[in-house]
Amino acid sequence: MFRHKTGRKTLRLFFVSMLALALVAVMASEAPARRSPFEPLSIFARALAYIEVSYVEPVDQKTLVYGAIQGLADSLDPHSVFLDPEEYQILRSDAEGRFAGVGVEVSTRDGWLTILSVFDGGPAAKAGLQPGDRFLSIEGEDARDVRLYDAVRRIRGEPGTAVTVSIRRKGREVAMERTLTRAFIEIDPIDMQVLDDGLVYVRIKAFQEGATRQLSDALDEAVMELRKRGGLRGLLLDLRDNGGGLLHEAVGVSDEFLSAGVIVSTRGRGGEMISQYSARRAGTRPKWPIVVLINENTASASEIVAGALRDHKRAVLVGVRSFGKGSVQNVFELPGGSALKLTTYRYYAPSGSSIQAEGISPDLVAEQPRGADDPAPLREEELEGHLRAQPNGVPGVPKQVDRRPEAPAPTDQVLSIFADDSQGQRGYAVLKGKIGR
Repeated sequence: MFRHKTGRKTLRLFFVSMLALALVAVMASEAPARRSPFEPLSIFARALAYIEVSYVEPVDQKTLVYGAIQGLADSLDPHSVFLDPEEYQILRSDAEGRFAGVGVEVSTRDGWLTILSVFDGGPAAKAGLQPGDRFLSIEGEDARDVRLYDAVRRIRGEPGTAVTVSIRRKGREVAMERTLTRAFIEIDPIDMQVLDDGLVYVRIKAFQEGATRQLSDALDEAVMELRKRGGLRGLLLDLRDNGGGLLHEAVGVSDEFLSAGVIVSTRGRGGEMISQYSARRAGTRPKWPIVVLINENTASASEIVAGALRDHKRAVLVGVRSFGKGSVQNVFELPGGSALKLTTYRYYAPSGSSIQAEGISPDLVAEQPRGADDPAPLREEELEGHLRAQPNGVPGVPKQVDRRPEAPAPTDQVLSIFADDSQGQRGYAVLKGKIGR
């Protein structure tokens, strides 16, 4: 609904726009020998003036400005976005690992709202939704070409309320209708289980605030439990279906296992080095053999950990090539509670190889069998407007290639945790082979 203004207010807005236009003109006139970088702003100021004075209905200036900033962000890459105050609060809740919704992480693929990951135990998981599923509609409204955060706002809601969605899955001709009851989604980022032979399985589900501390606590618990059973002999670290999270948590997790060297670096425009994060000797865990499981849904912060452990030859990576989100987003708070989440840098592994749109390749490929109706894998390079990779960071930095020999076949002992998980079985067998040498 439009808010009506008095003629005086409209006149005031007109003079504000004309003043901005005059200021731009003055700036441009100060550099007659070259094109002014402020020239495009004159187009914006003139368009704003026309809309405010001549549009058939009164307009709200905040709505116009929000729409303009949204258009700026949408013209960039898929991870840059303008957030109004409500959307910014959603982002902050996500970082804290507690929110009300259906338990999915989504992005846009070819205009379709597409599921990237599904949180264990959430309404979507209980309804059988899977990564790669596409939303056709949400509450009867078309979900194609919908702005990402507008769709998220539709899906989110008070716990106990229902949302009806229509889902298209590759290989199925008929859409699936699901009614999901919203719930508080509390992500416990660490799942640890002590296995036999002194092995420990740790799954990191998300790199939310506190993930490093919870991992450290879980490892301490495992060490204490195995102290009288020969000690901890090996670690199976599962980063599959981990969509990422906070950079400092990824650095902290990597630092648990590395005593020195670069963990990750960031570069800006033109390959300019922005920052390097390095491991510290203090608090480093013993040199346990480590196998890391990765898949096509291993993204962002989890790719940083996988790349760091691989390049420092601290772990063997088992699975398939990861998602390939190698970009850094910074959040710039704006007046009134809004914010701009903007891609500012690219991530680079210690070897200098780019993660962006390339992903992390495993040392040993282990495919997970898929059914005919299972959705096709989704990776960064398939997202609209994705940033291209800048391989090797800067020219002349070689990418390291790990050429470990093929691991032994899995043993006959298959733990119940990996009963229907061929990648997990493969990783377990490789770890068993390493501690047996």
